[in-house]
Amino acid sequence: MNVVIIKYNAGNVVSVTNTLNRLGVEPVLSDDQETIRKADKVIFPGVGEASTAMEYLRARKLDKLIVELKQPFFGICLGQQLMCRYSEENDTNCLGIFDLKVKRFEPKLKVPHMGWNRLFDKKGPLFHELPEESFIYFVHSYYCELGPETIAKSDYINEFSAALHKDNFYAIQGHPEKSGQIGQKIIENFLNL
Repeated sequence: MNVVIIKYNAGNVVSVTNTLNRLGVEPVLSDDQETIRKADKVIFPGVGEASTAMEYLRARKLDKLIVELKQPFFGICLGQQLMCRYSEENDTNCLGIFDLKVKRFEPKLKVPHMGWNRLFDKKGPLFHELPEESFIYFVHSYYCELGPETIAKSDYINEFSAALHKDNFYAIQGHPEKSGQIGQKIIENFLNL
């Protein structure tokens, strides 16, 4: 299986690669359009800041490429946020795959939201054979609002989209690559799409 991890200088690439290796997959890290286009599956991990990441994608015309891809595509953390329409983080227009806004948590509790949290209202193939009580690891100060594409929720200060799905595009706010067996199962389920 040809799995490409999109390189855009914001990815948590080592942990994602290690998880894929445990599942028997040797991914390719690339920002080359043709390499990405030919992939069987594309993973879009992210740790960092929205406007800088979008600048990198636009400079390489990856913003146009990503929205046209037809193979299974999986955004992680910042990757999920960049797949939305707009982020409050530095007033950033994003990819617009999901017509949702990314908002900053109101600091009623400690921000960033960091640690293990429960997924609920899970539906769809990403969560196949996951236990009802499934927890994954989160680190984020911004969250995707709830919408018609929400396929899992979590709750910190308010409910938010823990995962999204539309057509061939899947995304998750937490870090499955840092979430033990539950997270590895989510990534395995993506690879099995």
